[in-house]
Amino acid sequence: MQSMTSGNPTKLIIQFTIPLLIGNIFQQLYSISDTIIVGRLLGVNSLAAVGSTGPLFFFITAITIGFTAGLTVITAQRFGAGDEKGVRKSAAASIIISTIYTLSVTFIMLGLITPILKLMNVPKEIFSEAKAFISMITVGLIMIVFYNLLANIIRALGDSKTPLYFLIFSALLNIVLNYTLIKHLGFGVEGSALGTIISLSISVICCYFYIIKKYPLLHLHKSDWKLDWDFYKQHIIIALPMGIQFSIIALSSIIMQSVCNSFGPTTIAAFTSAMRIEQVATQPMVSFGIAMATYTAQNYGAGYISRIKRGVFNCSMISLVIAIIAGILMYTIGENMVGIFIKDHNEEVIHLAQSYLNISVLFYFFLGQIFIYRNALQGLGRPSIPLISSIVELFMRSFAAIILAAQWGYLGVCIASPIAWVGGSLVVSIGYYYILRKISKHFLSYHAQTGLSWQR
Repeated sequence: MQSMTSGNPTKLIIQFTIPLLIGNIFQQLYSISDTIIVGRLLGVNSLAAVGSTGPLFFFITAITIGFTAGLTVITAQRFGAGDEKGVRKSAAASIIISTIYTLSVTFIMLGLITPILKLMNVPKEIFSEAKAFISMITVGLIMIVFYNLLANIIRALGDSKTPLYFLIFSALLNIVLNYTLIKHLGFGVEGSALGTIISLSISVICCYFYIIKKYPLLHLHKSDWKLDWDFYKQHIIIALPMGIQFSIIALSSIIMQSVCNSFGPTTIAAFTSAMRIEQVATQPMVSFGIAMATYTAQNYGAGYISRIKRGVFNCSMISLVIAIIAGILMYTIGENMVGIFIKDHNEEVIHLAQSYLNISVLFYFFLGQIFIYRNALQGLGRPSIPLISSIVELFMRSFAAIILAAQWGYLGVCIASPIAWVGGSLVVSIGYYYILRKISKHFLSYHAQTGLSWQR
């Protein structure tokens, strides 16, 4: 465990971010290894089947990540305030709420998979494989939920290394299982989903027993499980908007994928490959964003507003440097990376994928600012502005994907996300400075009344 309420903010954030970055890169191995193994062992159509469900898979996992991260904001705030009983009560509340959430979403998704895939314009020739893949993922949702919940609880205590170890193990196991199930046991695309579920299940079990052994603070007592509706409400007020926010972002991706699906398997395969590469390229920005949520929550719980200001500004500058480096790499080795995903050297697939990357990389700075300011606001317990930002992204991305794609074809799909990033970044950055100004005035007024000193 590590408190982020004292010491050099930039150094603490970087130290916390490095394990997150490594872990997020390994987490991308889940989707990347699925794509490479399926594409090379089963062919372009199977790759397109998995790729066509990518946004729906992202929808399921994104709302889960957002919801569980929102639950543990209270955990981090209680840890920053030195409230050990509050930490335990928050962990217990998060487990109960997550269980109810899992059962609800699983049954809803299983009943809606077929109509959703039809709405997404999944081509007939890949429909059955796409349905088989996403159905298997949905059945294993409980493991996705509880891995993310346990990892977020541990991170809330300032420990970003332990989740990394389990994630590396799980990612490597996933590769072995996917290859074995598809290559030697003939499972088809279902083997890719099954390998992911099994590897995550093992990680959840290992993570649970590690917590029991190494984290006495998280040893829950009978009193911690006592129903406290007001306390549960505090968690849900933060978690629900964050879950909705992530689901809105995923919904816009589903709309983009639906438009892309109308162009046929070749374009789907190219778009899928480009998105996998972009997911890896943007992981440093994602990781700094996650670090900001914990950093901000702990310092807000301790009342250190000046540290929040310094940390967010420094992180914003780091994100600018990362965006420049990512752009250079994308332009120099992008085509080589695309070639990894396909069995034969398909020039059309490579060209289409590189076209998307050449456009989107120019706007990575705006994407980085979204991650930083959005997570800072969530750490402050202010999820409404990130939610508004997500709605803005949804409308801007959907408009571009539908309207511009009708006019310009695939090029319209390529510029949809950059347009949404610009709009979303403006909302969260302005919202962050507005909220922080209000919080600063509140703290200043409180300390003036009590006569206590306060470092603004």
